[in-house]
Amino acid sequence: MTVLRPLLTFFLYAILAVAAQNAIFTRALGVSRLVKMVEDGSVELLKFGLLLTLIQLLSSVPGYYANRLLMGSSFAYKAAFQPVVLVLCSILAFFIVLLGIVLLGGKIAAKDYVELLPIATFNCCVLGTLLLTTTGGYTLLQTLAFSLGSSVGYVLAVLVVNEGQRKIQSRSLPAAFRGLPITLIYIGILALAIYGFTGHTPAI
Repeated sequence: MTVLRPLLTFFLYAILAVAAQNAIFTRALGVSRLVKMVEDGSVELLKFGLLLTLIQLLSSVPGYYANRLLMGSSFAYKAAFQPVVLVLCSILAFFIVLLGIVLLGGKIAAKDYVELLPIATFNCCVLGTLLLTTTGGYTLLQTLAFSLGSSVGYVLAVLVVNEGQRKIQSRSLPAAFRGLPITLIYIGILALAIYGFTGHTPAI
């Protein structure tokens, strides 16, 4: 029972991040990057998803400890420097993954991953998830689970929007709505559908 409880916590926070706190549909993190990737069509989404997951997990651990050190210090402007510290953690993860690609990847495969690595690292999903886990007071286990779920949820959102992009290329669609407008409308409808799972409590 002692072993199962942490596993259950990990699983619940991962599911929470995938669905109820989805980076795209309920948090609007990285929507501009998503739209650009879907319109481009040359980005290999599964490779991007793998890199995003690695970056998210690798940056969450130093982000957790760095935030605890920063918030526990007597530095007067620690809240203002928190985003800078978290960006540095994502940069650290970037170089760790880059080193792993260079050491383990073949020449052709390594080139593909290296080209996608900046897109997977420097986006609002990574930084936003780090900010959510640190400001939410999550434990290390919860941070790891939420980071994993956020990256998986982001990739699922990209795949859903990418599939929807194919479906909405209809000639019956008015010219004014083609391209970016209908994509944003489609994302908005999906966001409303997923938001229905979480509900809304008005701030009174």
